Order: sequence, then structure tokens, then C-alpha cells
Amino acid sequence: MMLKTYLTKFFVVCFTLACLFSPFFSQKLDEKDKKNKDKVRTVTIPISILSKQEIKEKKTEEFIEAGDIIVKEDGDEQTILSIRSVNESPLQLAVLIQEDSDTSVNFQLKKLAETILNLPKGSRVMVAYIRGGSLNIRQKFTEDLEKASKSLRIVTNSSGFSAGNPYEQVGDTLKRFDSQPIGRRAILLISDGFDSSNQTSTQSLELDRAILKAQKKSVAIYSIFATSSSTQNASSFVILNAQGLLNRLSDESGGRAYFQGTSTPISFDSFFREISITLSRQFALTYLSTHPKKGFHKVLVYSTNPEVKIEHPKGYIHR
Repeated sequence: MMLKTYLTKFFVVCFTLACLFSPFFSQKLDEKDKKNKDKVRTVTIPISILSKQEIKEKKTEEFIEAGDIIVKEDGDEQTILSIRSVNESPLQLAVLIQEDSDTSVNFQLKKLAETILNLPKGSRVMVAYIRGGSLNIRQKFTEDLEKASKSLRIVTNSSGFSAGNPYEQVGDTLKRFDSQPIGRRAILLISDGFDSSNQTSTQSLELDRAILKAQKKSVAIYSIFATSSSTQNASSFVILNAQGLLNRLSDESGGRAYFQGTSTPISFDSFFREISITLSRQFALTYLSTHPKKGFHKVLVYSTNPEVKIEHPKGYIHR
């Protein structure tokens, strides 16, 4: 299936893929497959289609030859049912900011508001803050982008609002997607990624839970590192460890993590620009899963065009 996408900067002009339906019985099935043929189910995940060249040069291309898109689950090729674009599946975006972040984050709020306002019509946005180990929702999911952008407020960098473990609130935020339609979903997280319960380990129980929830709910998480009251004087080892946790969260959910050294970046402009591009190239891919068993299922999505990179969740939990 040859996909041709015509894209302009920060916005998908048009992307339509005819749904593919291939008779299940046309496949060569063994006895186990025949027994479970009535247990197949549909799975929807977010994917972003980008060219390796534009990732390297950080520039958008107006045309991408996406090639044939292949989906494998647990090593077996699956049948793609549909790939819905920004026009067919509006974005649901949750903006999550750590309350005790470096106050330099306040200088990024104007650009963040512009990023929200420039989302395609029909997008739904939620704005919340991680405050003292709890989730403070400023704006529930709404299509009123101006209202969502105006709900942004400055952070205080007060230790009294320390997140403790931001991944608990990421998990809470993910629950908010339950009321939203399945489709293109994402979280934009501004945090230090610091887990105070496990400061020197690359393992975090709450992180693992958040990743599994994100995969289950098909939410790609884009994270931007910013120091907080807990990490502004921390050692490089502690900060690098926290950044590693953020990187795992984003990479395994199909998003991307952004850092500039071990301190808060002077400007987030390039990050917001790249996230906008990536979200404009995000699609809701639905395929037929032939694995009815409960548990974790590994997913691989790729293109026959070697110059195309597809970002996607590494798997999901079926219960």
C-alpha cells in the first residue's frame, strides 16, 4: 500500500488512506489460529511519519513518500484496517507542567500558548499542573483553544509544591483520556523527571505503570526537561538519571524527550516547533490483532522506504 502525504509546515493538508480489509481466511492458518479466529480484535495506536532527513535537519518537507506501512505484533505481520489523519481524527492533547519547575519556564508560556492556539481546528486540549504530589487541573479537555491557552499560569519553583514523583500524576492524567474518543492522543509534559523515592536508579515503579497506561490508552508522551526545586542543585548523575527516566517514558509511549545539557534550556521554541511538526504528522493507525491472549504485546511499525522513520509505542497491555 503506497501512501503519499502532502504536507505543509506544521499542518497536514491532506492525508487519506483507503481502509484495507483482507479476508481473514485468506491467510494460511494453523490449528491454533483457526481455534482463535473469532477472538481477533482491533487495536489503535498513534504513529508519527517523518523522514530521517527532516529529523536530522529539523526542517519539514512538503512531500513524503511513505512507502508501504508494515505493522507487526509479537513478530507477526498484522492487517492494517485504517490510518486516520489530523482531518479525520482530531488531536487530544494534555499539557502537564510541574508546579515547582525553574521559574525560567514562565518565559516559555507565551510560546506554549501560541502552540496550543495553532493546533488544527477540532483539537481538544487539557491543561494541568503537578502540584505537591497531586494533579491540579486548570482546564478540562475543551475544543476552545483560546480558553485552554489562557488557563496556563506561572510556576513558583517552591519546594512546598515539589512533585515527589511526577509519574504518578502522569498516570492520573492518562485516566482523563478515558472520556475521550479513541484516536490521536498525546501528552506534553514539562518536568524534571525526578523520582524522589529512587534517586540513583534507572528503575521506577510509577514510571513503569505510567508507560503501561500510556501504551494501553494509545497516548504518545512528549517530555521537556526543566529543573525543579528538587533538582536545581542536584548532581549531574542525579539529573542524568532523571532525564533517562523521561526518555524511557517518551520513547516507549511513541513520543520524544527533549533536553539541553543538565539545566533548563534558555528557550523551548525549537522543542515546541518540533513537537508541532511531529503532531501534525501523527496518525491513528488501526489494525487487526491476531493475538487474543491477555498480557503485553510488542509492536513494530515501519516503512518499506528506508528514508522514513515511524515513531510509535513499543507495545501495549491487553487485559
